[in-house]
Amino acid sequence: MKVSIIGASGYTGVELLRILHNHPNVEILFLSSQTKEDISIDKIYPHLLKVYENKFVSQQKLLDAAEQTDVIFTALPHGHSLAIGKLLQATKTKLIDLGADYRFCDESIYEKWYKLEHTHKNSGAVFGLSELNYEAIKNAKILANPGCYPTASILSLYPLIKADLIDVDTIIIDAASGTTGAGRQLRLSSHFSEVFENFTAYGVTNHRHTPEIEMFLASAFSKNITITFTPHLVPMARGILTTAYAKIKNGVTLQNLNDAYKIYADKYFIRLIGQNSPATKNTRGSNFVDIGWFLDERTNRVVALAALDNLVKGASGQAVQNMNIMFNFPQETGLNFSPVYP
Repeated sequence: MKVSIIGASGYTGVELLRILHNHPNVEILFLSSQTKEDISIDKIYPHLLKVYENKFVSQQKLLDAAEQTDVIFTALPHGHSLAIGKLLQATKTKLIDLGADYRFCDESIYEKWYKLEHTHKNSGAVFGLSELNYEAIKNAKILANPGCYPTASILSLYPLIKADLIDVDTIIIDAASGTTGAGRQLRLSSHFSEVFENFTAYGVTNHRHTPEIEMFLASAFSKNITITFTPHLVPMARGILTTAYAKIKNGVTLQNLNDAYKIYADKYFIRLIGQNSPATKNTRGSNFVDIGWFLDERTNRVVALAALDNLVKGASGQAVQNMNIMFNFPQETGLNFSPVYP
């Protein structure tokens, strides 16, 4: 099958290329970059020398030949994929968007948090949380790949809400990410001298992944859910660690928690580690997410933790997993590789 990538020069775009290189059913057709047209990708990313020889083309050239492509991945800042989705709607080509443009079934939430008009309403886009939205993903025309923080947060909390073990009004999530979560563009906050030997919160009370977590959990359980979400920047390149807290309901035991997480027993990319603390290094470079949980009987709270690689399971790896579902390949195709350690 033919695959093209718009925004292939960013971190998630180049991570897609790394993963798709070993996918047995994929041929890369076009790569586009707004600023790198006619430049060979190995000139931008020397680690791809002798791996890819493709030259970047303009986005317009790629879209003019869109019907030659089975699926287009867009790895673009928010606001840039909506016109592409509208253009592809009447074609056979499927779209997997790694940005935020299609993540909200209620477009007014997108407009409120992203301060942009949503210009492709009623698109029928499907939220691509692979393990929890499989049936809808199978038939998706436009696939909204989830954010990295929401993937870890939702997967760690979903079993507890499904089993009715927690008071959803008490959910607090502390999260931490490596610097690649901010993308490849230059900004002061991600300079080495700013990040090194530093640990800081950002987006306090207003991070844009907050409504994404609330939306999916609310839609899954038909109840309004409001959370407190605080992300932090960690001086490392890759990795996400989320720590979620919630009050447990009366009579909930550790065995109840253990039983709740069994819903993931057959999910290949979810590794349940029980009463152990996940570590980002154990998932680095892989599509795995490690989930651990603890019962604090003193405070009647559960602590649920998840670790994943923000560029793989938090972005490009889950996008490929979703592509596999959409095109009826085994989910682990092209993704069945171990984490990079140490």
